[in-house]
Amino acid sequence: MRDANARPAQPAAPASAGSDDHSLSNLVEREIIPRLVASHPLAGKYSGSRGSGEITAEEIDAFAPLSLQVEADHLLDYVEGILNRGVGIDSVMVDLLAPAARRLGEYWEDDRCDFVDVTMGLWRLQEIVHELGARLPAERRVGPGRRAVFASMPGDQHSFGTIVVEELFNREGWLTDRMSEASTPDLLERVAGEWFDLIGLTISCDYHIAPLGSVIVALRNVSRNPNLCVMVGGRIFVDDPDLAASVGADGTASDAKVAVKTALTLIEAISSKSAV
Repeated sequence: MRDANARPAQPAAPASAGSDDHSLSNLVEREIIPRLVASHPLAGKYSGSRGSGEITAEEIDAFAPLSLQVEADHLLDYVEGILNRGVGIDSVMVDLLAPAARRLGEYWEDDRCDFVDVTMGLWRLQEIVHELGARLPAERRVGPGRRAVFASMPGDQHSFGTIVVEELFNREGWLTDRMSEASTPDLLERVAGEWFDLIGLTISCDYHIAPLGSVIVALRNVSRNPNLCVMVGGRIFVDDPDLAASVGADGTASDAKVAVKTALTLIEAISSKSAV
C-alpha cells in the first residue's frame, strides 16, 4: 500500500522564501508529482558512456545539473544509456538518483539555484524512480510478504532517500507505506492501528536526533507486532553506524540496497530470539 496523501495530483504553488515549509522534504513529498513516464528510445542524446558496470562520479556531476535543465524524458535517455551498459536498476536508484537529489539540495542551500528549479529537478528525479520501479517483471514481485512503513522525521530536509528505499523494498515484494514528514502522533497512530514487520526512520541532521530514542521506545510500546524491527537511516548513521544502537534501533544500513537484505536478517534474528 502506498501513502495516497504523499503523491498529490498536481504540484502545489511554491512556498515563499520565508515560509517554515520551505524545505526539501516539502518539495519532494508535498509539491512534486510522481508521474509515471512512458517508454522512451534507448541511448538518446544524453546517454552516458559505455564500458562500465558502475556509476561514476563524472556521471553524477553531469546528471545532477542536467535534471535542472531538461525534461524527464531526456533524463530517462541518459539513464537508459547507463542501464544499457549493464548497470542494475537498484544501482541507478541508489548510486545515481539519490546522490543527484542530495546535490540539488546542496545547490539550493548554496544559493546556486532557486526554489522552483529545485522543485522541478526533484520532481523529474522522482518520475525516474517510479518509471524504473514499474519495469520490474511481475514474476519477480514475489517477496517475503512482509509489511514496512518508512518515514522521514519531522523537520528533516532530505527525504528523497526515503522514496528510493520504499521503492526498492516494494520491488522485492514488501507491502510498503511511506509517510511524509510524519509527526510523532501520526506515526504512533499508524503503527498502533496496523501490523508492520519493519519501521524505517530516516534522519540526516544530528540536531534532529535528540527525540529519536524516545520515539522508538514509544513505537515499540504501541506496536501490534511484539517483534517489531526498527531500522534507521540517513547520512548521520552512514557516518556513525554505532549511533543506531544508541538510539534503540535494531540496525542501520549504508544504502538502500543493503537495507533490504539487512531488514530480513534482522527480522529473522528478532523472531528467533523471541522464540527461545
